[in-house]
Amino acid sequence: MGEAAKASVLDVLVTSSINSFGTQRRFPTDITIGDLKQKLELITGATSTSMELQLLDDKKELIAKLLDDHSTLSSFPLDNAKVLHVIDSFHQAGEFEDLSKVKKFELSDEEYSKRGETLRAFKEKMKLQSGDQKQDLAEKKLKEEEELINNINVGNRCEVHVAGKPNRRGTVMYVGKTEFKPGFWVGVKYDEPFGKNDGSVSGKRYFECAPKYGGFVKPHDVVIGDFPEEIFDLDEI
Repeated sequence: MGEAAKASVLDVLVTSSINSFGTQRRFPTDITIGDLKQKLELITGATSTSMELQLLDDKKELIAKLLDDHSTLSSFPLDNAKVLHVIDSFHQAGEFEDLSKVKKFELSDEEYSKRGETLRAFKEKMKLQSGDQKQDLAEKKLKEEEELINNINVGNRCEVHVAGKPNRRGTVMYVGKTEFKPGFWVGVKYDEPFGKNDGSVSGKRYFECAPKYGGFVKPHDVVIGDFPEEIFDLDEI
Protein backbone atom coordinates (compact mmCIF):
# COMPACT_ATOMS: atom_id res chain seq x y z
CA MET A 1 0.00 0.00 0.00
CA GLY A 2 1.38 3.47 -0.99
CA GLU A 3 2.12 6.52 1.12
CA ALA A 4 -1.27 8.12 0.27
CA ALA A 5 -3.11 5.12 1.65
CA LYS A 6 -1.11 5.24 4.85
CA ALA A 7 -1.89 8.91 5.40
CA SER A 8 -4.43 9.76 8.07
CA VAL A 9 -6.45 11.99 5.73
CA LEU A 10 -7.24 12.11 2.02
CA ASP A 11 -7.35 15.53 0.36
CA VAL A 12 -9.59 15.38 -2.75
CA LEU A 13 -11.83 17.47 -4.98
CA VAL A 14 -15.45 16.38 -4.49
CA THR A 15 -17.56 16.51 -7.66
CA SER A 16 -21.00 15.13 -8.44
CA SER A 17 -23.29 14.27 -11.32
CA ILE A 18 -25.90 16.78 -10.15
CA ASN A 19 -23.71 19.88 -9.70
CA SER A 20 -21.41 21.67 -12.13
CA PHE A 21 -19.02 22.80 -9.43
CA GLY A 22 -16.63 20.97 -7.11
CA THR A 23 -15.32 21.59 -3.63
CA GLN A 24 -12.04 20.64 -1.97
CA ARG A 25 -12.47 18.42 1.09
CA ARG A 26 -10.38 16.29 3.48
CA PHE A 27 -11.58 12.94 4.84
CA PRO A 28 -10.00 10.55 7.37
CA THR A 29 -8.85 7.39 5.64
CA ASP A 30 -10.31 5.18 8.37
CA ILE A 31 -13.87 6.35 7.64
CA THR A 32 -16.27 3.72 6.28
CA ILE A 33 -17.78 4.22 2.85
CA GLY A 34 -21.25 4.27 4.45
CA ASP A 35 -20.27 7.11 6.76
CA LEU A 36 -18.50 8.87 3.89
CA LYS A 37 -21.74 8.80 1.88
CA GLN A 38 -23.56 10.47 4.77
CA LYS A 39 -21.04 13.32 4.74
CA LEU A 40 -21.20 13.63 0.96
CA GLU A 41 -24.97 13.85 1.13
CA LEU A 42 -24.60 17.14 3.04
CA ILE A 43 -21.91 18.40 0.67
CA THR A 44 -23.46 17.56 -2.70
CA GLY A 45 -27.18 17.15 -2.00
CA ALA A 46 -27.08 13.65 -3.45
CA THR A 47 -29.03 10.86 -1.71
CA SER A 48 -26.75 8.49 0.18
CA THR A 49 -28.88 5.40 -0.58
CA SER A 50 -28.72 6.00 -4.35
CA MET A 51 -25.12 7.19 -4.43
CA GLU A 52 -22.18 5.61 -6.22
CA LEU A 53 -18.65 6.81 -5.38
CA GLN A 54 -15.69 6.82 -7.74
CA LEU A 55 -12.04 7.64 -7.11
CA LEU A 56 -10.44 9.43 -10.08
CA ASP A 57 -6.91 10.56 -10.84
CA ASP A 58 -5.94 14.07 -11.96
CA LYS A 59 -6.94 13.18 -15.55
CA LYS A 60 -10.42 12.15 -14.35
CA GLU A 61 -9.67 8.49 -15.12
CA LEU A 62 -11.21 5.83 -12.89
CA ILE A 63 -9.03 4.38 -10.13
CA ALA A 64 -11.68 2.50 -8.17
CA LYS A 65 -15.39 2.33 -7.36
CA LEU A 66 -16.17 2.50 -3.64
CA LEU A 67 -18.96 -0.07 -3.52
CA ASP A 68 -18.71 -1.72 -0.09
CA ASP A 69 -20.33 0.50 2.55
CA HIS A 70 -18.57 -1.45 5.35
CA SER A 71 -15.07 -1.01 3.94
CA THR A 72 -12.90 1.89 4.99
CA LEU A 73 -11.49 4.44 2.61
CA SER A 74 -7.96 3.20 3.31
CA SER A 75 -8.83 -0.21 1.86
CA PHE A 76 -8.88 1.30 -1.65
CA PRO A 77 -5.88 2.46 -3.74
CA LEU A 78 -5.40 6.12 -2.84
CA ASP A 79 -1.94 6.79 -4.31
CA ASN A 80 -3.15 8.85 -7.28
CA ALA A 81 -6.58 9.76 -5.97
CA LYS A 82 -7.32 13.40 -6.76
CA VAL A 83 -11.08 13.43 -7.28
CA LEU A 84 -13.94 11.82 -5.39
CA HIS A 85 -16.85 11.75 -7.84
CA VAL A 86 -20.43 11.22 -6.64
CA ILE A 87 -22.96 9.73 -9.05
CA ASP A 88 -26.59 10.06 -7.97
CA SER A 89 -29.26 8.27 -9.95
CA PHE A 90 -32.08 9.83 -7.93
CA HIS A 91 -31.50 13.52 -8.81
CA GLN A 92 -31.12 15.12 -12.24
CA ALA A 93 -28.04 17.02 -13.33
CA GLY A 94 -28.27 20.72 -12.40
CA GLU A 95 -31.41 20.16 -10.34
CA PHE A 96 -30.15 22.25 -7.42
CA GLU A 97 -28.82 25.01 -9.67
CA ASP A 98 -32.03 25.79 -11.60
CA LEU A 99 -33.51 28.74 -9.68
CA SER A 100 -36.62 28.76 -11.85
CA LYS A 101 -37.79 25.68 -9.96
CA VAL A 102 -37.46 27.38 -6.61
CA LYS A 103 -40.79 28.66 -5.34
CA LYS A 104 -40.50 32.31 -4.49
CA PHE A 105 -41.93 33.67 -1.28
CA GLU A 106 -44.14 36.64 -2.07
CA LEU A 107 -46.01 38.88 0.32
CA SER A 108 -48.58 41.49 -0.68
CA ASP A 109 -48.17 45.09 0.50
CA GLU A 110 -51.27 44.70 2.66
CA GLU A 111 -49.94 41.58 4.40
CA TYR A 112 -46.48 43.14 4.77
CA SER A 113 -47.92 46.27 6.38
CA LYS A 114 -49.73 44.12 8.98
CA ARG A 115 -46.42 42.80 10.27
CA GLY A 116 -45.14 44.69 13.27
CA GLU A 117 -41.36 45.08 13.21
CA THR A 118 -40.54 45.38 9.49
CA LEU A 119 -37.97 47.56 7.77
CA ARG A 120 -40.76 49.62 6.25
CA ALA A 121 -42.38 50.14 9.66
CA PHE A 122 -39.03 51.17 11.12
CA LYS A 123 -38.45 53.71 8.33
CA GLU A 124 -41.93 55.15 8.75
CA LYS A 125 -41.38 55.41 12.50
CA MET A 126 -38.06 57.21 12.03
CA LYS A 127 -39.64 59.50 9.43
CA LEU A 128 -42.44 60.44 11.82
CA GLN A 129 -39.97 60.99 14.66
CA SER A 130 -37.83 63.19 12.41
CA GLY A 131 -40.90 65.18 11.39
CA ASP A 132 -41.99 65.57 15.01
CA GLN A 133 -38.51 66.73 16.01
CA LYS A 134 -38.45 69.34 13.24
CA GLN A 135 -41.89 70.57 14.27
CA ASP A 136 -40.84 70.73 17.93
CA LEU A 137 -37.72 72.73 17.01
CA ALA A 138 -39.73 75.11 14.84
CA GLU A 139 -42.27 75.67 17.63
CA LYS A 140 -39.49 76.20 20.19
CA LYS A 141 -37.75 78.72 17.93
CA LEU A 142 -41.01 80.62 17.33
CA LYS A 143 -41.69 80.77 21.06
CA GLU A 144 -38.19 82.09 21.77
CA GLU A 145 -38.59 84.77 19.08
CA GLU A 146 -41.96 85.78 20.51
CA GLU A 147 -40.44 86.21 23.97
CA LEU A 148 -37.66 88.36 22.50
CA ILE A 149 -39.95 90.73 20.59
CA ASN A 150 -41.90 91.44 23.79
CA ASN A 151 -38.90 93.57 24.78
CA ILE A 152 -38.52 95.26 21.40
CA ASN A 153 -40.69 98.25 20.46
CA VAL A 154 -41.00 100.50 17.45
CA GLY A 155 -38.85 103.57 18.01
CA ASN A 156 -36.18 101.79 20.07
CA ARG A 157 -32.57 102.53 19.23
CA CYS A 158 -30.70 99.33 18.49
CA GLU A 159 -27.54 97.73 17.30
CA VAL A 160 -27.76 94.79 14.91
CA HIS A 161 -25.28 91.97 15.44
CA VAL A 162 -25.25 89.51 12.52
CA ALA A 163 -22.53 86.86 12.43
CA GLY A 164 -19.86 87.63 9.86
CA LYS A 165 -20.96 91.27 9.39
CA PRO A 166 -19.99 94.52 11.13
CA ASN A 167 -22.38 95.80 13.79
CA ARG A 168 -24.84 98.36 12.48
CA ARG A 169 -26.87 100.90 14.42
CA GLY A 170 -30.37 102.02 13.65
CA THR A 171 -33.94 102.50 14.81
CA VAL A 172 -36.60 99.82 15.17
CA MET A 173 -39.41 100.53 12.69
CA TYR A 174 -41.35 97.24 12.66
CA VAL A 175 -41.85 94.26 14.98
CA GLY A 176 -43.90 91.18 14.10
CA LYS A 177 -44.56 88.55 11.46
CA THR A 178 -44.09 89.12 7.74
CA GLU A 179 -45.37 87.67 4.50
CA PHE A 180 -41.94 87.00 2.97
CA LYS A 181 -40.74 84.47 5.59
CA PRO A 182 -42.20 82.67 8.64
CA GLY A 183 -41.47 83.64 12.23
CA PHE A 184 -40.99 87.01 13.86
CA TRP A 185 -38.90 89.78 12.31
CA VAL A 186 -37.59 93.19 13.31
CA GLY A 187 -37.56 95.93 10.68
CA VAL A 188 -34.71 98.39 11.17
CA LYS A 189 -33.93 101.77 9.57
CA TYR A 190 -30.14 101.93 9.62
CA ASP A 191 -28.16 105.10 10.27
CA GLU A 192 -26.15 104.40 7.15
CA PRO A 193 -27.16 103.04 3.71
CA PHE A 194 -26.09 99.47 4.51
CA GLY A 195 -29.58 97.96 4.22
CA LYS A 196 -31.30 96.02 1.46
CA ASN A 197 -34.60 97.85 0.97
CA ASP A 198 -36.74 100.90 1.75
CA GLY A 199 -38.96 99.17 4.30
CA SER A 200 -40.86 97.11 1.75
CA VAL A 201 -40.32 93.52 0.54
CA SER A 202 -41.96 91.93 -2.51
CA GLY A 203 -44.39 94.86 -2.87
CA LYS A 204 -45.50 94.75 0.77
CA ARG A 205 -44.61 97.85 2.80
CA TYR A 206 -43.84 97.44 6.48
CA PHE A 207 -42.30 100.87 7.24
CA GLU A 208 -40.98 103.98 5.52
CA CYS A 209 -37.32 104.83 4.95
CA ALA A 210 -34.93 105.82 2.18
CA PRO A 211 -33.71 103.11 -0.24
CA LYS A 212 -30.83 100.98 1.08
CA TYR A 213 -31.50 102.11 4.66
CA GLY A 214 -34.02 99.37 5.53
CA GLY A 215 -33.51 95.80 6.57
CA PHE A 216 -35.17 92.90 8.40
CA VAL A 217 -33.37 90.78 10.99
CA LYS A 218 -34.32 88.10 13.49
CA PRO A 219 -35.04 89.18 17.08
CA HIS A 220 -31.94 87.46 18.50
CA ASP A 221 -29.73 89.65 16.27
CA VAL A 222 -31.09 92.89 17.79
CA VAL A 223 -29.63 94.55 20.88
CA ILE A 224 -31.80 97.34 22.33
CA GLY A 225 -30.01 100.19 24.09
CA ASP A 226 -28.98 103.82 24.15
CA PHE A 227 -27.05 103.78 20.91
CA PRO A 228 -26.50 107.34 19.64
CA GLU A 229 -26.45 107.85 15.93
CA GLU A 230 -22.94 107.67 14.54
CA ILE A 231 -22.08 110.73 12.46
CA PHE A 232 -19.43 110.40 9.81
CA ASP A 233 -17.85 113.48 8.23
CA LEU A 234 -17.60 112.47 4.60
CA ASP A 235 -15.45 115.51 3.85
CA GLU A 236 -12.61 114.20 5.96
CA ILE A 237 -9.91 112.16 4.25
